[in-house]
Amino acid sequence: MELEFPARKLLVRLVYTCHIMCLVTSQLTKKEDIEKSLQIIHDVATSNLGELCVTTQFSPLYVPLDTTKFEATRQKADLAATLLLDLGISHHNDLQDVIPKDLIVSDINIISARVLAINSSTRELRNCIWWQRQGLEMGGPTKLKEGIPEIGQKLSSDYPWYADADSTPSLRSPKFISSPPDISYRGWWTFPYYSCSARKWLMSYSVSIPPPGRHGLKGFLSLDVDISKFEVNQCEMKLISTPTEIEAFHGSHKCHNKTSKCYYKPTKTYMSWTRGSYQCVCRDGYYSPHHNGIFNGTLVEVAFNAMKENSSPFWGDIFHCLQCAPGCETCIGPQPCLATYHWAFRVTLLIFSVTCAICTVILIIYMFRHRKLKVFKVASPIFLAITLLGCATMYLEMAAIFPVLDMYSCIATKWSRHLGFCITYTALLMKTWRVSLTYRVKSAHKVKLTDKQLLQWMVPILLVMLIYLSTWTLSATPAAEVITDSVGLKFNQCTYNWWDHSLAIGEVLFLAWGIRVCYNVRNAESLYNEARLISYAIYNIAVVNIAMVAFHLLIFPKAGPDIKYLLGFIRTQLSTSVTIGLVFGPKVVRVLRGQGDQWDNRARSRGVTASFSLNGIGLVSEEAPDLYQENEELKEEIQKLAAQIEFMKIVHMETNNRHVKPKIGGYFSNLNAPVIHSPLSKQGCLLSKPPEEL
Repeated sequence: MELEFPARKLLVRLVYTCHIMCLVTSQLTKKEDIEKSLQIIHDVATSNLGELCVTTQFSPLYVPLDTTKFEATRQKADLAATLLLDLGISHHNDLQDVIPKDLIVSDINIISARVLAINSSTRELRNCIWWQRQGLEMGGPTKLKEGIPEIGQKLSSDYPWYADADSTPSLRSPKFISSPPDISYRGWWTFPYYSCSARKWLMSYSVSIPPPGRHGLKGFLSLDVDISKFEVNQCEMKLISTPTEIEAFHGSHKCHNKTSKCYYKPTKTYMSWTRGSYQCVCRDGYYSPHHNGIFNGTLVEVAFNAMKENSSPFWGDIFHCLQCAPGCETCIGPQPCLATYHWAFRVTLLIFSVTCAICTVILIIYMFRHRKLKVFKVASPIFLAITLLGCATMYLEMAAIFPVLDMYSCIATKWSRHLGFCITYTALLMKTWRVSLTYRVKSAHKVKLTDKQLLQWMVPILLVMLIYLSTWTLSATPAAEVITDSVGLKFNQCTYNWWDHSLAIGEVLFLAWGIRVCYNVRNAESLYNEARLISYAIYNIAVVNIAMVAFHLLIFPKAGPDIKYLLGFIRTQLSTSVTIGLVFGPKVVRVLRGQGDQWDNRARSRGVTASFSLNGIGLVSEEAPDLYQENEELKEEIQKLAAQIEFMKIVHMETNNRHVKPKIGGYFSNLNAPVIHSPLSKQGCLLSKPPEEL
């Protein structure tokens, strides 16, 4: 049992190998037969008959034809053969004459029919009734008067419709094709052949009529069908093809399948049996500098045969289509279809942007190391860090749009652009909005807005942006589409749809609210001029984004990928880098000069105390109170009150004592008219009249 299984396995492999070899051999034989048949068709079409019609009277093609198209004709022949068999072929000569004339040749598809009576012993031809169909103007079928050669090898070779049953058992001669599967015919169809006498392409159906015994006459009935109207279509078979096409020739064209496609072009003449009745047309994505990419099938056939026989390179050089440049669906030449990416230029901009992002992160670390300094402390370090984080995110957009855009890079582009903008702009706006609320307070009561409270307002805004971007990514994932520039070159760009438009409208409204808040605090005073610088940054963000949208839509609507990348770089630098420069530049400069822990004397001189800062007027700090700072502020307030009391005393004394004349050079002298600065006013008051007139 252990030896049977390997032996069986080896036998199965051997049978499988033999089967494959038989299939390959069959395909090669079939291909050779088709090529020989095509050569015969070409010789007949060009009247280059050669030996045909000189030494032989017919030449079979050995390619099968669908015989079911002549089913009615076959049934007539089988019926006639049955009648002759039942009634006897030796006693009814009139019947032999009537059947070919009136029953068979009357069919419009049949051009000739014949009935032979042959002595089964001597193989001598005893009788031959042969009728041929002529045109209707001739009055119907005509009986041939010429005789036929003696029965024997000559008859068997000169006529395609005859084969002796003694030499070919059951009439399985190579002249006949196999019957269709699961269908029983009384006779056999011949292969298509060209008849030199009829000058047409024919097929014959032959039926043998056996004798009643060993001796006697055996009959042979055959008919010829005109198939000259059939078409030799060498292109690939289509789903819907005409019933007159010979399926055996499908796929026998000589077009280069990879680069060109075959299109059947039937001839306008009656002679439809021609080789090369097609055109080879370059496929999409290929072109040819010769003949506009359309090649005549006859020339292709000649060039292919020359390549096979003489190794001529003409077929490969002329009739092969060349591949278009990358990205071209169709083309007429080697011109490029894709826009060129100048990678050195793009890498330079990318390196600069990534360097800016790294510097932004370094600035965050630097700020936290010096967060105890007054210049950072009064400006809310947590919001400064959030602002820098958003700027770093916006810088990374240049990395997202750097490569050839696809779905993943488009997703990264949308997230880095919109999320970075939302983080940066919201952090700046929260600080400005706090100033707006505290600046508009008219009472002595302090408004307590801490960083924690502002973060509670900021988180919902960021959460809405995160939900929107997540829904956008999952439901309608941003993808890249192919667009063309001003010269027709293609490149990828992220799609813009109603998701982009809706978000753009929301961001414009958000910018409009920020501009309104900045306008409300235009006269607000703060330490280190923080409020005004943030307002300038918000104005700059709005102007840059609106200007870049106008550039894209109006000035550079058909810009190439490098120009669009440059515009993105300019927008990022003008909005992000300028924001960092306005908000953080003065602070870093003060720290580098060693003035980071000193108060803004210019703001203090205008009456701005340490608590009157961007954190809010009267902001209650979340940290432990600084007693030294509070003492300094109390001293300032006491000094101001003392100055006010002294000023009022002098004014009251001069007013109630009119006899007291002002001293020359004094406060109330008409000659000097000094400028008196009131502690209650930020601007000086010019007393142009003496106290008596006041």
